[in-house]
Amino acid sequence: MADPADAAHEAAQESHGSHKESFWALALGSVGVVFGDIGTSPLYAMREALHHSSHSTDTELAVLGVVSLITWALLLIVTLKYVVFLMRADNKGEGGTLALMALAQRVMTNRSSVVLYLGMLGAALFYADGIITPAVSVLGSMEGMKEIPGVGARLAPAVLPAAAAVLIILFLVQTRGTATVAKLFGPVTALWFLVLGALGVYHIADDLSVFRALSPHYGVKFLLSNGYLGFVILGSVFLAVTGAEALYADMGHFGKKPIQAAWLVLVLPSLVLNYLGQGALVLSHPAALANPFFQMIPKAVYWPVWLLSIAATIIASQAVITGAFSMTQQAVQLGLFPRIDIRRTSETQAGQIYVPQVNTLLLVGVLVLLVMFRTSSNLAAAYGIAVTGAMFVDTLLFYVIIRHLWKRPNWQALAGASFFGVFDLVFISSNLLKITQGAWLPLAIGAALMVIMWTWTRGAQILGEKSRRDSVPLNELAEILRARSPHRIAGTAVFLTSEPSVAPVALMHNLKHNKVLHQKNVILTVSVTETPRVKDDDRIAIEPLNDDFTKVIISYGFMESPNIPKALGQCRRLGLKFDIMATSFFLGRRSVVPSAHSGMPLWQDKLFIFLMKNAANPTDFYHIPPGRVVEMGAQVTV
Repeated sequence: MADPADAAHEAAQESHGSHKESFWALALGSVGVVFGDIGTSPLYAMREALHHSSHSTDTELAVLGVVSLITWALLLIVTLKYVVFLMRADNKGEGGTLALMALAQRVMTNRSSVVLYLGMLGAALFYADGIITPAVSVLGSMEGMKEIPGVGARLAPAVLPAAAAVLIILFLVQTRGTATVAKLFGPVTALWFLVLGALGVYHIADDLSVFRALSPHYGVKFLLSNGYLGFVILGSVFLAVTGAEALYADMGHFGKKPIQAAWLVLVLPSLVLNYLGQGALVLSHPAALANPFFQMIPKAVYWPVWLLSIAATIIASQAVITGAFSMTQQAVQLGLFPRIDIRRTSETQAGQIYVPQVNTLLLVGVLVLLVMFRTSSNLAAAYGIAVTGAMFVDTLLFYVIIRHLWKRPNWQALAGASFFGVFDLVFISSNLLKITQGAWLPLAIGAALMVIMWTWTRGAQILGEKSRRDSVPLNELAEILRARSPHRIAGTAVFLTSEPSVAPVALMHNLKHNKVLHQKNVILTVSVTETPRVKDDDRIAIEPLNDDFTKVIISYGFMESPNIPKALGQCRRLGLKFDIMATSFFLGRRSVVPSAHSGMPLWQDKLFIFLMKNAANPTDFYHIPPGRVVEMGAQVTV
């Protein structure tokens, strides 16, 4: 599918000539991609927090306390943690958990396995969040159907089917891409934020004393006076900042400053005004507590605002789906997942991809959630734990960056990470109280994905070690073949291998069974770097071994898709002579059988074998012409 971030970025660059215009165009584009999730939180965050606080004896303190907690969560978690600090820890301009993991691995020599597992955990929780976000957002907006003046009661039974229909259509259109409408995402979402702010201003006049909530005093007082109940409410308060990690994850598409400007100029003021307005409405009309957002919409404009809320939640869901596709591409390139079918929907824009398997799994997961939970209130109980966990992973990786990249003393790194870690742990603990209400689901999804990633990386490591033990060093093989030359045939053979220093399995089988050697033999390795992208000048490394063999290493960043024919075209320009029509690509296909003594439990062996069998064909993954491919099989235990 077309990444709306890339489409918005491209539209901004094409339609604006000056740097100033381009900057604000990027800022506008970021509003539709980066802030969609956090922008739909007013639909349910205040409602859920006030629902729990309805047991409080002091209604005024409850309202002021909730608004205060939400406001300061936006300031401390989103503004201070992500906008001010974490966005400085970029990997060549890219952000997100896996980009942060790769950066930490590059600068940290010891305990890199800990960093790897943190990256796995963050990615797993991201997917869990990615299933819940579309469901809770779209369902939350559709529930506004119940409040439609005059007909709401009759339309209430249609809420769930309508939400399911919208989500099914959204996932089905992913194959076509969204390039044609992505340029509208920014303006539509910006209009949504302006409406949020306007609704807030309209209702603040209901009770101007709501401005007292800007003081953290009321949030602290509310927590202290309610004890355990206040701790429970923090889990609902956190709903107001879900989506904060998108500021960091989408940094590479728009740049730091446009995202920071959009947040400070438009998004943050609109959100704070809306929450203040909801608070003032409930202070003056306590009955509005049941659904304060939709109660604050004037009847005269209810239909357009409600439809706009649906559009905003669809855009927010689209951004999450796009993020899942991008995360999958990064995970595959970094070796956390097996090869998977990743389809490029544009020849010119790098970020436009569509991952059919991920799209199908997300759709099934979202529909299962709708059937299981049925209301956004029930879904809200499951929402939050995955996001808080992912934020805590970011905090732990941030410690590594402060200590090892920025070279700060350990006490400074601990102090900086601990400040944000305390908030993360408090919110995690509060959300864990919702385990029985549905929070178990994202934890179960995250745990399953962690097992898959751990199994794949461990199995691949065992296979690699076994291959190195059983293989012949390439230099030794070259000397043996020079002394006892086999029969030569015309043309060039390209042998793909992950270990350029040893003879590829396909080469050894070709010599053993066919007893021939091509005139020219290229030992080709595709290497993935810990940077998002690799410059074309640094992509190719050619090392002639002798007259028979040449080693070629093609490097790609973890956000790039390998294309071997295109890279070989670059090799020809660098002096590697061959005729593509007289070139055969040899791939080693391993038939893996489980072993009780492999280093993994038998059930994990079987899971690894299942993942291998369902991995995408390397011919398709590397875009090799199928008619030029020869596969050589071998059996190996794992």
